[in-house]
Amino acid sequence: MVLRFSPPLLVGHPHSFREMPLSLTALEHYLRQHEDAAWHRTAGLLEAETHAVDRTAVRIWLSFFPIALARVLDAPHDAAELERRLALRGRYRLGDQVDTSHAFLYGHRYWPDVKRAIVDYADRTTGRLAGPLAGVARDLARDVAGALSIDRTRLTAIVVVGLNTLQQIGLNAFRRTPGAVTLDAEASRQRPEDVLRQRAQDDRQGLFGFLRGDNKVWTVTFDEGDPASRFRLVNTQAITTAAAADPRDWRDRHPRCTDGPIPVQCRSASCGTCWVGVLGGSTKLLPVETRERRKLRELGCIDADAPQPLIRLACQARATGAVSLVIPPWTGVIGAAVASDASRKMATAGMR
Repeated sequence: MVLRFSPPLLVGHPHSFREMPLSLTALEHYLRQHEDAAWHRTAGLLEAETHAVDRTAVRIWLSFFPIALARVLDAPHDAAELERRLALRGRYRLGDQVDTSHAFLYGHRYWPDVKRAIVDYADRTTGRLAGPLAGVARDLARDVAGALSIDRTRLTAIVVVGLNTLQQIGLNAFRRTPGAVTLDAEASRQRPEDVLRQRAQDDRQGLFGFLRGDNKVWTVTFDEGDPASRFRLVNTQAITTAAAADPRDWRDRHPRCTDGPIPVQCRSASCGTCWVGVLGGSTKLLPVETRERRKLRELGCIDADAPQPLIRLACQARATGAVSLVIPPWTGVIGAAVASDASRKMATAGMR
């Protein structure tokens, strides 16, 4: 596969590779200059160039694996004390799940090709990279799409995820991952339009469904790649309350799932254990109330103040229709870490 990248991205010899740490490539050095806000801004700039099937998914992924947390984990620390201070539980290290962290993106099926393209670009790019992140992602998506003869919009989100992953774990670790895809045969045959149609579809309530009134029943999907990953919810019921009625034992999926498929503890927006990403049906959730919004800020959710945030607390979110969710592989209260990272960057910028 031959990749082509726009020449303006490279600035000439006055800013040579020698100015960068010798252990980093030009691409790594460039990526490490960007914060979480820049990545979310990039996803926004590329929204029109991202297929609708992954516009929300890429933002959820960026929220699940923030740069701020990666920086805290990379700094010298006592692991047990850090887990206690940030209430970290589960698989919170991106480096341990490079190939699987984005399985809920439609673009996941193109991961092997995207990963190879990013490694190739990192290996042969010299000089100092400049310009917006959106330009780098756009060029990579364009060239991989050309090699695969597919619509470029299908690749934009997974390219953003790949570049962000490279920033967090470094090229050597990124290169070592197998680049595998977690997708069964049936899911691999689905078109983006099929996925979007399924997300938008509400349950039929039967011939006399109108008589049900507020007792309508909806489906909550929490893994679109697994037909069994669904449970039923009575209209306006809290998602974790409905999940707890699922009689199946989900502890094999994760030890945190002690009361249904969604990890939960307090049920009062105090712990944040039940945070989830909303892939489809965000408008079918009742509005965020003060208590939930406060906890979303503590969790470090970058869009906590949005009218319909991508991240919700399942113990507070009440559904009025079918919804599709993503359950993160970890929980933690990292708002303080995000704030301290931002403050440190601002102080550093002020000293320049």
